[in-house]
Amino acid sequence: MTIDAITAILTRKSVRKYTGEHISDDDLRTILTAATSGPSCVNSHDWQFMVVRDKEMLGKMADANGAPAEPLRSADVGILILGDLERAFPPAKDYWIIDGAIAGQNICIAAHALGIGCVWLGTYPQMDRVNRQRELFDLPENVIPHSILALGMPAEKDMGESTFEADRFHFESY
Repeated sequence: MTIDAITAILTRKSVRKYTGEHISDDDLRTILTAATSGPSCVNSHDWQFMVVRDKEMLGKMADANGAPAEPLRSADVGILILGDLERAFPPAKDYWIIDGAIAGQNICIAAHALGIGCVWLGTYPQMDRVNRQRELFDLPENVIPHSILALGMPAEKDMGESTFEADRFHFESY
């Protein structure tokens, strides 16, 4: 079962507890395709992705990112978003950060639309986490860990609620 894009955006929530059920290869491919379907600075596609299903490695990723990354230990899949500075827009290479965030949001929304739980685990700009992930995967110097998404079948099936705050919007003037 899938839900439409607007419903997925409005009801997405962070899911940190999983059933242990396996995510199908087809669903994973859909999620990975969504990751690379968002915009990137001048269409640079300045991202790469480390997709991990090995439980031991998911545990090591959790250790490298600290206590907030505990959901990786019970996740079926962990996706480490990586920025690739060799592909980044030369006059403003830091756009890789935004491009990675867009890819991460697309992963979250696609997962939710497919009934898969997901939580965003921050890595960049906490350089201790960045360096530990870089070392764990023996990444080249031009590839920078951005964030990790832990995915699994949600232990609880309820949807989130819209977080719309009307006072955050200004029309025509502040």
